[in-house]
Amino acid sequence: MKDRLSLLDYLTVAVFTLQGAFALHVGLNGPTTPIPVHFGPDLQPDRWSDRTELALTLGGIALLGLILCVGLGLGAMRAQSTGDQSQRRSLRIGQGIGLFTLTIVGVLIAWASLGQTSLGQTGLEARGGILMGGLSLVFVGVGAFIGRVSPNPFVGVRTPWAFKSRLAWDRSNRLAGRLFFLIGLCGLIAAPVAPQPFGVIALTVGIIAVSLIAVFESWRVWRTDPDRQPF
Repeated sequence: MKDRLSLLDYLTVAVFTLQGAFALHVGLNGPTTPIPVHFGPDLQPDRWSDRTELALTLGGIALLGLILCVGLGLGAMRAQSTGDQSQRRSLRIGQGIGLFTLTIVGVLIAWASLGQTSLGQTGLEARGGILMGGLSLVFVGVGAFIGRVSPNPFVGVRTPWAFKSRLAWDRSNRLAGRLFFLIGLCGLIAAPVAPQPFGVIALTVGIIAVSLIAVFESWRVWRTDPDRQPF
């Protein structure tokens, strides 16, 4: 089967190139006054720096995304050439999740430092609502696809037990996908009205809880799977 670039490959290069160009613009033409680069649990700025640090952060995210997603795309093309459609699909899903997630993360970081400094102390609800909405959107996207991936070292509930039992992999990833999607959807609905920073903290606790539940599920299913591989 002939290898070929997909629309996702072109989109990956275009999006992360634009993010890199924006990082360069920030470094050369960004604000000359101090900008917030870190926020505390109360969502208020607790560290300020110059535009260079923000530019390096945004550029680093763009470079990481480009390397990761292009690598996944190349892996998918190799899997396609060998006829391994399950692996090709998993790598393409991973590439899409990486593109989607890192793009939103980059946008949130840029907005946090550049787009809302005028909100000040009175902008806590707006700041928290946008952050909560962005994070929720990430987990809606992750949850929608993570349950469809086959065992791989890049995407999914990658526990030792999941790699020793296909049943454990499938069930733990499907459970994680459903719960991530549900939490993300609830977060999107609640973001405009949730009191902050409680909303962001509750979302974070929920995400951690789902991760722990998925890890436990992979162990539980592996332990009862008659076809599991031993350690």
